[in-house]
Amino acid sequence: MRAVILAAGQGSRLRPYTDDRPKCMVSLFGKPMLHRQLEVLRASGINDITLVGGYKADALDAEAVNIVLNPRYAKTNMVSTLFCAESVMTDDQDLLILYGDVIYEPKVLESLLSCDCPLAISVDREWRRFWELRMENPLADAETLKLQDGNRIVELGKKPSGYDEVQGQYMGLIKVRADVVLAFRNAWHVMDRAIAYDGKDFDNMYMTSFLQYLIDQGWDARAAFTDNGWLEVDTVEDLEEYELMQRKGLLSSFIQV
Repeated sequence: MRAVILAAGQGSRLRPYTDDRPKCMVSLFGKPMLHRQLEVLRASGINDITLVGGYKADALDAEAVNIVLNPRYAKTNMVSTLFCAESVMTDDQDLLILYGDVIYEPKVLESLLSCDCPLAISVDREWRRFWELRMENPLADAETLKLQDGNRIVELGKKPSGYDEVQGQYMGLIKVRADVVLAFRNAWHVMDRAIAYDGKDFDNMYMTSFLQYLIDQGWDARAAFTDNGWLEVDTVEDLEEYELMQRKGLLSSFIQV
């Protein structure tokens, strides 16, 4: 198993916490998010880890991790960052793709690792329970995720018109099975660079747009389900709300940290 953690972004919505460090190095409950993620990966026996940095990459603190850089981090988005690590995408091992601004319990990773399909995507079935605690209108922050045949993902990343179009929350954790890793690489190379993907140019497409492209091309994408057990930190409000919930003892029913 090989893991690639995406950590090149500037994290402007987390300033001033990111004034001198990338998002993944921001402390959450007394420890950088990156270190929490590395602990979970290594506890599961995953030690072949590549970190794709960019913004404030000299502040990345990751022992025994291969670091590559996205030199165009200021002008590109997640998918472009991912393919800066293309050299480690080989067909001898499954490929894990992980956002650098998430933390998760071991059970979340175990669910993903046990999902034996070409393209496995972590999905939180109980997302609304947590979103309702954080915000007045969870639907305004949600994206579609539509399922068929139990766990087959047919759509994700669009603006929903109702809760029935959000059958789970995409979490930023993906597994590509070893036998299709080269096809995964090639799919990105043959995409039309002249068109927009969900309103973004090729260099700035969202990861969900790339996943939807694969699904539309016939890839079998399956949900690896979890019921909470994770956090994503996008903004100062996220960070401070999680810290407050932890101090009040309100977070333990959503994630054990």
